[in-house]
Amino acid sequence: MIRAVVKVGGSLSRGDQLPLLCRQLGETGQRHPLLVIPGGGPFADTVRGLDQRFGLEDSAAHWMAIQAMDQYGWLLTDLVPGSKAVNDLAAARALAGAGRIPVLLPYALLRAADPVPHNWDVTSDSIAAWIASVAGAPLLILLKDVDGLAAESTGAGATPCLQKSISQKELACCEGVDRFLPELLPRLGLEMWVINGERPKRLAELLSTGTTMGTRWQPPDP
Repeated sequence: MIRAVVKVGGSLSRGDQLPLLCRQLGETGQRHPLLVIPGGGPFADTVRGLDQRFGLEDSAAHWMAIQAMDQYGWLLTDLVPGSKAVNDLAAARALAGAGRIPVLLPYALLRAADPVPHNWDVTSDSIAAWIASVAGAPLLILLKDVDGLAAESTGAGATPCLQKSISQKELACCEGVDRFLPELLPRLGLEMWVINGERPKRLAELLSTGTTMGTRWQPPDP
């Protein structure tokens, strides 16, 4: 069983901590069965730029962005020790069970299932959540370049405060995740954490203790 799906945000490719994070993923995956999902990174930024320039059809931009995730996945596979790129969940489960790190290249899986809308409200956040659900993983970890999610500020000039936990209503107003995720998550029954991938030890701490610095979202009570 895959314990957690870990999405490595594309923003982390812009700093200098990505190799350190990838080494931490390699070490942590030896103790906890993980599935790594790539963000889009600079590859998705290229697609956004082309969309703005040429006004692409929604489906064209969508599938180009999913292929951008595959490209970032190859980068992560090169950097994470003991990792291997995979195209399906059966291979991912087998690798994770053997203490290795599967990096899912999601295009083939998404192309077959086509589970999410074709627009920019959907990014790798929602795609990782959907994959966690179909993989049977109870935990989704979004690694970003921030310490967590901030609730909407309440007054002019007020600074939003990072939240240790976040409600469904607050998540819907939050700019730290894609706009489709608040609609999708309640259907999936996942626990979600948003933590800073530039502080890789927090990932190990979360998986070892169940908590760390970051923002937690829990499914609403039935």
